[in-house]
Amino acid sequence: MSTDFAAMHGLYLEDLEVGMSAMFGKTVTEADIAAFAGVSGDTNPIHLHGGFAQSTRFGQRIAHGMLSGSFISTVVGTKLPGPGSVYVSQTLNFTAPVSIGDTVTAVCTITDINQERRRVTLKTQCISGDKVVIDGEAVVSVPRRTPKK
Repeated sequence: MSTDFAAMHGLYLEDLEVGMSAMFGKTVTEADIAAFAGVSGDTNPIHLHGGFAQSTRFGQRIAHGMLSGSFISTVVGTKLPGPGSVYVSQTLNFTAPVSIGDTVTAVCTITDINQERRRVTLKTQCISGDKVVIDGEAVVSVPRRTPKK
């Protein structure tokens, strides 16, 4: 059995241009929050306990910020640049809470390409309704189609 790994690969550095954009959207569910708490170990009661969460400034349970942040990773790892790219860094500024039932859309847009270092900088945002809930920037290492000699 042969696997064609080339077919699994995302975009190469030569395929990318400043201004290219991709997105991924998901409605956050109770199951997502429970699963994220289990996988991450973040069992902060603001995410899991309604009574506790009511006593906070949010007045209700909120999703883990990093759950929404992981949707950015989904875009980077599956769409732009996609499979074969590797995170170098990511900044995240959490600007508004996400509640159960909110639909969050991660949007990544290329703002710079460093050909020499094979690095791509992306503006990263997560949006819910008309609110930016996360604002940040990612730097990603992207392979060349043909190795530089």
